[in-house]
Amino acid sequence: MFARFLALLSILSAFAVAGCQQGPAQGPAVETSAQVQNFEYRLGAADKLRVIVFGEETLSGEFVVSGAGTVSMPLIGEIKAAGLTVPQVQAAIEERLRDGYLKDPKVSTEVLNYRPFYILGEVKKPGEYPYTNALTVMNAAARAEGFTYRADTRRVFIKHANETAEREYPLTSSTPVAPGDTVRVGERYF
Repeated sequence: MFARFLALLSILSAFAVAGCQQGPAQGPAVETSAQVQNFEYRLGAADKLRVIVFGEETLSGEFVVSGAGTVSMPLIGEIKAAGLTVPQVQAAIEERLRDGYLKDPKVSTEVLNYRPFYILGEVKKPGEYPYTNALTVMNAAARAEGFTYRADTRRVFIKHANETAEREYPLTSSTPVAPGDTVRVGERYF
């Protein structure tokens, strides 16, 4: 049994070394939709949260992340939320409540409404639209009443809310859009 384990380990090591020996990637840096989907959602201004403190109805409620990136909670005041994941905000709330207010707080936090996304360029009705779960570029274009006849339907440019520059992605039916993203559909030349 141990010999089989060592044989399997040596095979996996050989694959890993072979994968590392490939040369640098050629062509433009275009991310695949699988790479885009591997991000953790980070809260931002205008996200609406539901926070439930078990056994403490007066501390529970719906809260909006302010423009300053904070959530104002009863008793404990401002909690930083912008740039954090939902579990991180939940842990911060529990820690603040534990600090002199509750012995063993149990907190549940979820996003009720995500911030909107924006679509511009070669779509019929560019603008701001509400985000829904599992939104793709094709769904976003459909909300904007489809592509114009000049649209480049091979690629799309997306600027994520926490980034300063847009990136190019292949325009497929599975290319995801995140809350706060700005999606730009370019113009084809021929």
